[in-house]
Amino acid sequence: MKRIALALIFLIIAGAIVFYVLTIPKHLDETQLQAMSGGDAIRGERMFWAGGCASCHADKDAKGEDKFKLGGGLALATPFGTFHAPNISPDNDTGIGGWTAADFANSMKMGVSPEDSHYYPAFPYTSYTRMNMEDVADLWAFLQTVPAVSKENIPHDLPLIFRFRRGLGLWKLLFLKDEPVVELASADANVRLGQYLVEGPAHCGECHTPRDLIGGMELSRWLAGGPAPEGDGKIPNITPGPNGIGSWSAEEIVFSLETGLTPEFDSFGSSMVSVQQNMAMLTKEDRQAIAAYLKAIPPH
Repeated sequence: MKRIALALIFLIIAGAIVFYVLTIPKHLDETQLQAMSGGDAIRGERMFWAGGCASCHADKDAKGEDKFKLGGGLALATPFGTFHAPNISPDNDTGIGGWTAADFANSMKMGVSPEDSHYYPAFPYTSYTRMNMEDVADLWAFLQTVPAVSKENIPHDLPLIFRFRRGLGLWKLLFLKDEPVVELASADANVRLGQYLVEGPAHCGECHTPRDLIGGMELSRWLAGGPAPEGDGKIPNITPGPNGIGSWSAEEIVFSLETGLTPEFDSFGSSMVSVQQNMAMLTKEDRQAIAAYLKAIPPH
């Protein structure tokens, strides 16, 4: 019995050590972080709109200049609990005014906070990790120009089992990948730009792709539709097949992203309203690239 007890103690200690090592938050190296010194705020506004920052971090139904007031607070209900978007304005006390450029890059690309803890993937770093460092630097520069908002963050409302963030290190081993989702046959630069925008900053897959039981995107069904974030209804399939938007031309996709109207002149609803408003702020060339990519991916 003593040997069995000792063996169990050994296994528990060994398991704890393995768990600790596997879940250590990972950071960008100094070579990668060098790009953060050259950010351009004017270029960064493009990433602000592509990334949909205002949709989560500005007040609900914010219009005009109020979209740049990023005090947070949007409640995102999920099967794992309710997450509240934080203040990402440059306020020193309640926002990210005390962050460094490296802090921001590690949050976007690695899902790690300045306090060295894992972020929940309600923050779509699983897509932002595909952004290039220059665009991350530009977005960081732009966020320094928006108004500082003094507003305390609302704590997430999660079951006890999900409050232990360290375990997210194991989840990241499965789902935090920076390689492209789709292997494209086309070498067309427009399609490649669309891939970058859709799979990276625009994080379209976060809503339009089904998820498994532990919240990871099922990339084998990329953009095939999924449950609505609001918990009521379904986000549509946007792949180019008969069950998706295969009947839409590239020009009609561009038109819809610009106006919020479908080819049948129905209007976008729910969370897609805000997404479309963000897409309308991009250049026509960006919207054309997104359309080209959506026509080039496999149907589901």
